[in-house]
Amino acid sequence: MTHRLSDEHEELRRTVEAFARDQVAPVIGDFYERGAFPYDIIAKMGRMGLFGLPFPEEFGGMGGDYFALCLALEELARVDSSVAITLEAGVSLGAMPIFRFGSEEQKKTWLPRLCSGEALGAFGLTEPGGGSDAGATRTTARLDNGEWVINGTKSFITNSGTDITALVTVTAITGERPDGRPEISAILVPSGTPGFSVGQHYSKVGWNASDTNELVFDDCRVPEANLVGERGRGYAQFLRILDEGRIAIAALSVGLAQGCVDESLRYAAEREAFGQHIGQYQAIQFKIADMEARAHTARLAYYDAAARMLAGEPFKKEAAIAKLVASNAAMDNSRDATQVFGGYGFMNEYPVGRFYRDAKILEIGEGTSEVQKMLIARELGLPA
Repeated sequence: MTHRLSDEHEELRRTVEAFARDQVAPVIGDFYERGAFPYDIIAKMGRMGLFGLPFPEEFGGMGGDYFALCLALEELARVDSSVAITLEAGVSLGAMPIFRFGSEEQKKTWLPRLCSGEALGAFGLTEPGGGSDAGATRTTARLDNGEWVINGTKSFITNSGTDITALVTVTAITGERPDGRPEISAILVPSGTPGFSVGQHYSKVGWNASDTNELVFDDCRVPEANLVGERGRGYAQFLRILDEGRIAIAALSVGLAQGCVDESLRYAAEREAFGQHIGQYQAIQFKIADMEARAHTARLAYYDAAARMLAGEPFKKEAAIAKLVASNAAMDNSRDATQVFGGYGFMNEYPVGRFYRDAKILEIGEGTSEVQKMLIARELGLPA
């Protein structure tokens, strides 16, 4: 088995690396500190085809695979996680549910715009009282004269309130199963639909140049045909999407972890203390060596999970492992990089301060570290 990239994947990686270095890095700090969404950067990513990487050409995609998306996410996150999470959520959470489970009409209507980056989609799963308990849905949808009438609130939804947000796919209770449990379905709600409003815009610790909002549905009506996939299969569908998304978040986490190495190496070669560059001190060398080992190990984990997924093999356990290991690496590396920088690491003048603020959410979003351990244990056959 080899983890060497194909010529096509390596060319993509280099292209995104250059884009992130030359066009994102010089300007993203200003967007971050202002809490502003970087529309121009996202438009450029759309023209590069990044939002269409894993989708077929017939729907406006690039005809690539999910691993290509992961490579792009890693390279973007080496510079900034806000733009990386905008891509990750736009593809794996916004467009992928339509591609995996949507009708042909839904695919033809929405995927070309989503693949071009001209429009963003969002994924409405989390609710104020839900958190890690994704099955604790309280949002409801009932049929009335051929329309779904939706009521409820969704929390922490990425890409949901931008000027180019076109839709959100939400989970809602649409009835009761024979065993008495709620029947959960997925329904597509276009932006601007009466009764659908964007609530509070969150003030966040990190990811400050990305868009995160509360969504409110108050007798929101959409056609019955906006059901995504089978009625009552919404929860199962979203679990599949989350399994895939964990590989993408792992790739993003690896990018942040590697970015910490990049910045620490650069700083250690420039900063002098006690008459020599700090990179000459063994304490700094060991710290950076540990950081590189974490990033390397986490990269191998997400490469493996992605390979299993693309081969059509079971990958739930490997995706959970990759997400757990990579998010830990991101958090540990951001802490160590800040330490290497000393007082300057606490200043917004340098990227490592931004990396430190961005890292923590990676241990929470798309399943907390505790949830990943639960999934791993269950896949090993331990009792649920």
